[in-house]
Order: sequence, then C-alpha cells, then structure tokens
Amino acid sequence: MMKNSKIVKIKKDKDGKIKDVLLENGETLPLNHAIMMAKEHIIDGVGVVKGKDGSEYLLTDPNVMNVKNLNDLPKF
Repeated sequence: MMKNSKIVKIKKDKDGKIKDVLLENGETLPLNHAIMMAKEHIIDGVGVVKGKDGSEYLLTDPNVMNVKNLNDLPKF
C-alpha cells in the first residue's frame, strides 16, 4: 500500500476551475480521481464535501495543509 500523500500544486482549466492536482509523491491526478482517493483517506489534508448543486468538492484541512483553499496552492 502506498503512503498517503498531500496535494502540493493544482492545474486549472480555461474557466479557472481546478482540473488536475499534483501530489507530493509526484503523481498527477484528475480532480475526480483525487476526490475518490480523498474519500478513501488516501490523500492527506483534504476532505470531500457536497455542494448545493450536488457536486463533490475537496475541502482543505487547515491543520494539515498550509492553505485555506486548494485555489491558494501554486499552479503547475
């Protein structure tokens, strides 16, 4: 089993929405995969919440991540 990793960078689409994340282990994941992995507690520092529209989003844990929001992470 691989060690849990944290999200360290993000990639946005042309509309400014996060589409990919980069983990500290160097792995790049599409956002939907990162959400599935966060649900299984494979990614540290994030949880999954449902928005008003029913979509699922990653929510950072400020005790683990040094940012309040994934949008505050550097881009890659």
